[in-house]
Amino acid sequence: MAEARVHLPDDKAERYAALRAEIAAVVSGESNIIARYASAACLLAHAFPDRFFWTGFYLVDETKRDELVVGPYQGTLGCLRIPFGKGVCGAAAARRETIVVPDVHAFPGHIACDSRSNSEIVVPVFNAAGALAAVLDVDSTQFNAFDDVDKAGLEAICADLLTSA
Repeated sequence: MAEARVHLPDDKAERYAALRAEIAAVVSGESNIIARYASAACLLAHAFPDRFFWTGFYLVDETKRDELVVGPYQGTLGCLRIPFGKGVCGAAAARRETIVVPDVHAFPGHIACDSRSNSEIVVPVFNAAGALAAVLDVDSTQFNAFDDVDKAGLEAICADLLTSA
């Protein structure tokens, strides 16, 4: 039986801190990475329903090390595969750094999995050895929906996902 959700603060930075603790508690002791990603995507999407239109993970394909494949997510249909260097997700994977895009329509090579997305943040997820394991992709129908608070909060959550497995 699922536990009741913790109250999330109104302040965005405090909300991320509470959410980070909640995700860590939910996935504590779970060794399956897909279950960890699925839980994180669900909790993130429900924590920011007014801003997060699509929330999920693209995993580094184990057979094609230069391609991402869709993993657990919340939202409309996602792209199935994204080559490194293509779109925001592929660019973040290739650069191995977080990318915040205030207007995806102005991003060269943007891949429109859903035309309603207007801004995006993509955060790399690294395994314990420091290799890229996945990227967290969050889209919003709002323009300029993501800032440094989102970047810091999502990076902290992503850093916890594999290191505490």
